[in-house]
Order: sequence, then structure tokens, then C-alpha cells
Amino acid sequence: MRGTGEDADGFDGAASSTSMIVGASSPYQSTTEPVMQRHGLGGIRCDSDYLRSHLGILKVIEVVLALIAFICIETIMQCSPCEGLYFFEFVSCSACVVTGALLIIFSLNLHTRMSQINWNLTDLVNTGLSTLFFFIASIVLAAVNHKTGAEIAAAIFGFLATVVYAANTYLAVNKWRMNNRQPNTRQTSDYIRARTESREVDSRPEIQRLDA
Repeated sequence: MRGTGEDADGFDGAASSTSMIVGASSPYQSTTEPVMQRHGLGGIRCDSDYLRSHLGILKVIEVVLALIAFICIETIMQCSPCEGLYFFEFVSCSACVVTGALLIIFSLNLHTRMSQINWNLTDLVNTGLSTLFFFIASIVLAAVNHKTGAEIAAAIFGFLATVVYAANTYLAVNKWRMNNRQPNTRQTSDYIRARTESREVDSRPEIQRLDA
């Protein structure tokens, strides 16, 4: 009986040792490594580099100027004629909303999740149209205003917004041109590399002997 017990103990020890070895080498064992968790809402994080860039700073200034111009025009209670005031109100409100939306999209890198949209061209169109409409609206408001403080302030901020939007348009044009040149440059470099590889293959003596 003692031998049987010793055999059983030995069998249990061997089984436990085998299970430990199998468990250590099993690919299905549980791991204790910490799982990296994403910070932010659904992986959305603020891109501070964009906000510190020239385009980001200009976007923030544009939103602030358009908002101030809109607030100034909204404080006017009487107007005659009112068409110029209404047009300036529409331009300043539209520019503030659209530019603010683009600022949020770019600063949170949401444009990378919607790659089917040409965001560089979208930004260029928005800044170009905002420059044109702000310039026209500011000139009209300055021509038909009644020399009130709110109208003068709105016209001044309108011209300031025109200058900032014009600078943003210049940078957006350069960025759009640079992005359009990259595919052509990549295709040219691929063609040159392929031509170089083909010349290297043709110059190998063993291949020439095989051809002969």
C-alpha cells in the first residue's frame, strides 16, 4: 500500500509538473500585461501642433474676428437702407460657422477619418470665398453706414478679417499645390527606380551569358 501511495504521489507530482510546463508554453494562457487604453472620446485627441501652426493660428483669428464683426452688426437697431447690413450679417455669420467647423475638424484630426473629401481644396475654397465676400461686405457697409460706433467697428473688423482670410488663402494655395505635386513626384521616382533596376539587371554578365 505504501508503494501504491508513493506511486500515486509521484504520478500527481509528475502530472502537476507537466501541467505547469504545458501551461507555461500554451499560447492560450492568460496574460498579465497591461492593456493600453485610449485616451479621449473614441480616440479623438486635440492636435496641438496644428493649433500652433500658421494655418491653425489664422483659423483661430478668423473665427474671433468674424464673431466680433457679427456681434457688432447685431447691436445695430436701426438701419436705412438695410441691405448692406443684412449682407454683412450673413457673411460674418457664415464665415464664423464654417471656419469654426473646419477649425474643429482639423484640430481634432477628424479629416483623417474622412479621406474621401479633399480637405485642402475645401479649406482653399472657404478661405477664398470668405476673403471676397468679407471685402465686398465691408466696403458696402462702410459706404452706407450712418457713422455709428457699431457700424464703424463692424466695418473695421470686417476689413481685418479680409486681410487674415487673404493670408490664409495664400497659405492654402501653397499647401494645395504642394500636395498635388507629391503624387507626380512619387510616380517619377518610381519610374526612375524601375529604370535603374532594369539597367542593373541588363548589365549583369551572367544574364548576358544566358541570353547568348
